[in-house]
Amino acid sequence: MSVMNVRRLIPSTAVAGAVVLGLTALSACSTSDAADGGNGDKLKVTASFYPMQFLAEKIGGEHVAVTSLTKPGVEPHDLELTPRQIGSISESDYVLYLKGIQPAVDDAIKQSGVKNTVDAATLTTLENHGSEVSGHDHGEEGDEHGHEGEEAHEEHSEGDGHNHGEEGGADPHIWLDPVKYAEVAKGVGTSLEKADPDHAADYKKNTDALVAELGELNTAYETGLKNTATKTFITTHSAFGYLAERYGLTQQGIAGIDPEAEPSPARIQEIHTIAEKEKATTVFFETLASDRTAKTLAKDTGLRTGVLDPLEGITDKSRGADYIEVMESNLAALQKALGAK
Repeated sequence: MSVMNVRRLIPSTAVAGAVVLGLTALSACSTSDAADGGNGDKLKVTASFYPMQFLAEKIGGEHVAVTSLTKPGVEPHDLELTPRQIGSISESDYVLYLKGIQPAVDDAIKQSGVKNTVDAATLTTLENHGSEVSGHDHGEEGDEHGHEGEEAHEEHSEGDGHNHGEEGGADPHIWLDPVKYAEVAKGVGTSLEKADPDHAADYKKNTDALVAELGELNTAYETGLKNTATKTFITTHSAFGYLAERYGLTQQGIAGIDPEAEPSPARIQEIHTIAEKEKATTVFFETLASDRTAKTLAKDTGLRTGVLDPLEGITDKSRGADYIEVMESNLAALQKALGAK
């Protein structure tokens, strides 16, 4: 019997239904889920940018199919979403993002109506960091959590949290502190267990493994930066406030928390003075943003340039294949710049 005759006998909706069924059956049996766009029964996870993607992949393991809204090499702060990406957010089972980094993403997620939506900023305590952040404010060791209480009420400051140059709201760069990132990892683990209870045991195991790895990274930083000739480092992107605070360092940001802001001549003069006084040797620039500012500044001040990667994305220019490896490269760069003994 020809297809046409079959069509006449069966209502068209049933045909459509049969076709859909056929497709799902196919995708479930196919050897490569990715190839035909189906993910079998994996949890569809949307991550806003690399630090969230890394957590979702490490903790979700084989049970998740993770899509990042920020493609490698794109400066996450400037991200504009396509209608297709906005549609894909709504179709997710689970969305992981960090409010305050990407205004376009924050808006799209708010409108997506996905039940399992997790804002990483709520899983640890955010703090306000200006362009100069010092670990000395809170004493060195031991008072890891001493100041969390007073900061907790600032967690959700107004504004989109990104136009925060020197003043401004809470600093969103929590992933650059391995201790805070581990707190976020635990929260992500717990929320994945709730979203997909069938695989809770695996999520728990993966979370514990990642938290242990981040603990080792924290120890490497603690020991590696304990004895240094100077505690001050200069950077074009003030993303390292939490890291500075964690390890008793002082970050001197040339242009506040927005990586694209141009520094004023007065600020450049100030950096020159600070560098002399604090015996800073290096101006750090990052992999994704322009290094023009850092190079000009280094020339004007006689400082070296180096790379400190804020880990907002991984590309083939990154000094490492993933978060842990790039953080190890950052540690080596800091040790060199600070004169680790």
